[in-house]
Amino acid sequence: QEQLVESGGGLVQAGGSLRLSCAASGRTFSHGPMGWFRRAPGKEREFVAAVSWTGGTTYYADSVKGRFTISRENAKNTMYLQMNSLNPEDTAVYFCAASTPPGPYTRPYEYDSWGRGTQVTVSS
Repeated sequence: QEQLVESGGGLVQAGGSLRLSCAASGRTFSHGPMGWFRRAPGKEREFVAAVSWTGGTTYYADSVKGRFTISRENAKNTMYLQMNSLNPEDTAVYFCAASTPPGPYTRPYEYDSWGRGTQVTVSS
């Protein structure tokens, strides 16, 4: 059974940084793309970033471009999201997701495995 577990969330002041990790087990890392999504209070889940199996292709939401960096270490079955220059609008539960090739994908329905999420809170 595939499993994704996020970690690294927390409370940070505006302008600060956090690094999220997503540890995968099962078939998740079988040459498939992965992504990060988030859901803010009262809002729909939205795309944040996605990465191909090789890491050579990445996509970002306009709202995080230039501030967030997605990466993965396939040897460790782990994906990361480095978040810099955080602002209160980044407050949300962050989810990692995995899918089958080709990808990477930007829409939630294109992913078939999800973690339970990690809370990120940015104070002003």
